[in-house]
Amino acid sequence: MNKKDIANIRKQFKLDNHLMKIREIFNVYVKKESGEIYHQVSQPFQMLEQEAQELFLANFKKVLTGHLDAKLFELKFQRDVEDSTQTILFEGLRAESTEDWKENMLKIVGKMFAHAAYDFDTVVTFIRGEYQKAARKRDPESEEGGNDVVYSNEFILSSLNKTDQPKKALLFDYIEKEFKSNNAVDPIINLTSPLTGFLFPAFNDNSADVNHIVYCGGKANQPDGSFIEEVLNCEDIITAVEDKDSFEQILKIVMGDEVDSRVISNVYEEIDKMVQENEEHEESESPMLDYRDIERILEVSGVENVDTAKVEHAFKSVVDDEKREIKASSLIPKSIKINTKVADVSVSPKDLKNIQYITYNGKRCLLVEIDEDVIVEGFRLETKTL
Repeated sequence: MNKKDIANIRKQFKLDNHLMKIREIFNVYVKKESGEIYHQVSQPFQMLEQEAQELFLANFKKVLTGHLDAKLFELKFQRDVEDSTQTILFEGLRAESTEDWKENMLKIVGKMFAHAAYDFDTVVTFIRGEYQKAARKRDPESEEGGNDVVYSNEFILSSLNKTDQPKKALLFDYIEKEFKSNNAVDPIINLTSPLTGFLFPAFNDNSADVNHIVYCGGKANQPDGSFIEEVLNCEDIITAVEDKDSFEQILKIVMGDEVDSRVISNVYEEIDKMVQENEEHEESESPMLDYRDIERILEVSGVENVDTAKVEHAFKSVVDDEKREIKASSLIPKSIKINTKVADVSVSPKDLKNIQYITYNGKRCLLVEIDEDVIVEGFRLETKTL
């Protein structure tokens, strides 16, 4: 799945939306430390009060919010796993009765707490429903397209949320006209920050891909390896940060520690061009780079005397698996920060070429090329010629 696919699904989680039909919701309350189920309840989603529906819908959006390969990951299921989560989810998706659906989801809960213990009670929520997407945009003249023909796929989404104990507070009773302490003891389910979650199946080219699942890590660049392997039974993943670190190490081996700012800017610009072309063609998979791609990028970016053998050696010395490739979209930073004792400068990768590191009158300086006046605290700075 690409970020556009995920965004399309995420925005459908809203009240009374005919493109997102949530049939059932199943909540399982689990006690801390012991991992024992204290309570469970399954019911039609539409039977919930509207306020509760809105809270859960916001929670489901959170599960699908975040950057790919940083907080959201498309995982591939392992093969030949006994009692695999892939099989359990597929059977749950196709279950005709609520009891069969619940039975399969409870197997997932059992996996979640077989090797994990929390310092707080948790709530595991499952929903199953149907996601629809228009096959093509509506033609305003013929009025054809739109919802006349749709892609339709069933899905299961799950979230794991912590519970918080209510804080002590002083209340004012309007009826009795007196101040009272808050004696509430019921735990509060934190639906604003899910600990983890997943969407099954993944969707590629508008069709279900039951061999992949979308996993949500609680924090960016901190996926839970144990959850991925033991609960979801999926293969290991590489985060965007790991890909970026690997790429930077390869560049240092090939080019050395010192490099012209224009060359680095050109490298990022070339990679961004690849990513943008991929998105324009609405490809479901992000472009991947091997050592040959990196060699080409360095050559067109102005690196002199690029040696194929050296690039290949650098790639293989940094990347353990020879079959592994580096995801291009993970390599482009939103901004590049230059930190000095005097000032911190933040620029976009494409503008890095406008910054030079020079020596003037024996002093090291950053030279920033600009095409407009500089305003500081409402004053226009004087122009000086060096």
